[in-house]
Amino acid sequence: MTGRTARILVVDDDPMVAEVVARFLERDGHVVECAGDGAEALERALADPPGLLVLDLALSGAERLCGRLREHDRERGRGPTPVIMLTTLGTEIDRVVGLETGADDYVTKPFSPRELALRVQAVLRRTGAVASLGTGVLADGDLVLDVGAHEVRLAGREIGLTAREFDLLAHLLRNPRQVFSRSALLDQVWGWSFGDSSTVTVHVRRLREKIETDPAEPRRIVTVWGVGYRYEPVG
Repeated sequence: MTGRTARILVVDDDPMVAEVVARFLERDGHVVECAGDGAEALERALADPPGLLVLDLALSGAERLCGRLREHDRERGRGPTPVIMLTTLGTEIDRVVGLETGADDYVTKPFSPRELALRVQAVLRRTGAVASLGTGVLADGDLVLDVGAHEVRLAGREIGLTAREFDLLAHLLRNPRQVFSRSALLDQVWGWSFGDSSTVTVHVRRLREKIETDPAEPRRIVTVWGVGYRYEPVG
């Protein structure tokens, strides 16, 4: 497969699962390391942050690992490490929990290792596409998104976004007042030709919580009922 390659940290307490995942990802040219628990993974990730993290959501300390890694990325002035969550049941609540922890994507167990490898490539393509856009700055009043620095500030204060939240906000800022359906956002931001629209819903809610004065009455990311979402400039 052609595409971006990365050093990937796979975190799963089932050695067989970790081995199979590692084998498939290595076939695509990635360098893969495995960790069997959250503490080991956190130590490795902080010492040398991976290019992407594949993490079992059911693992003890999974949420803490994600949160601490995000903090470390911000402290080092780098963009957030992309995270793909492995979830067990595949119900909507499991997917939402995975996304709420800051995951950029999720794959449900049992899963096809080939599917996971394709999801990895999709996430790496998206993060690479944002980086390749150069040092442009997108602004709306006191909301400023710096593509080159991979940084968002609101009223001068830095806002911590996941890689996917950053991509979504950048896409909306580039297309003010244009209405996007959830399926269109899945295609244009996630790179999925099909998928679960709740993924978009969760990310929009998280963005509103971070950039809106009143997330319950959003002024910037507004809902167009029966259609989707639109970014409304306020600056």
